[in-house]
Amino acid sequence: MIAASGCEVSPTGTGGPGAPSGTDTGAATALDTLTIAEARSMKGYSREKFPHWRDAGANCDVRDTVLKRDGDKVKFSGCNVVAGTWDSWYDGKVLNTPTQVDVDHMIPLANAWRSGADKWTDEERGDFANDLDRPQLFAVSATSNRSKGDQDPSTWKPPVKESWCVYAQNWIEVKSYWKLTVTKKEKEALTEMLGTC
Repeated sequence: MIAASGCEVSPTGTGGPGAPSGTDTGAATALDTLTIAEARSMKGYSREKFPHWRDAGANCDVRDTVLKRDGDKVKFSGCNVVAGTWDSWYDGKVLNTPTQVDVDHMIPLANAWRSGADKWTDEERGDFANDLDRPQLFAVSATSNRSKGDQDPSTWKPPVKESWCVYAQNWIEVKSYWKLTVTKKEKEALTEMLGTC
């Protein structure tokens, strides 16, 4: 897996990124290019405006793809994941049943809305919500995903501090690619997290 700044990361067990193999300034440079702006209004927001879990072939969807990619010994019944093991890199938990696993959007949909996605078309928001080409979708514990909610790093960080570097790099990569804004406090928190690299 490649971290946001382009440095290689090694997996922490069965899935998800691990500690970076080296420190670079790519993510910090990218962070400095992001536009700082106040969070926009939530007026008009709904998750339905981010059509997600698109078809990924063979009647399976993007969520199934992430669960298979990030898990170990994943078993399916049709397209339903029925078994496997996942390492939740946010909180260090090992998950042995798919009911404990959520697929998290690195940049939460509501955060994207407040950061500029409110001006996109539903098709563009769907591309964002199903983005498998950037570090936007990860299988993590349901508890960590729901604890995070739609918060940015100024109010929520992964409980495992060793994940902060890669988390910040990934956050910056996704925001940079999609040209989303950051708040002042968000940038400060990301800078702090990059300091752990």
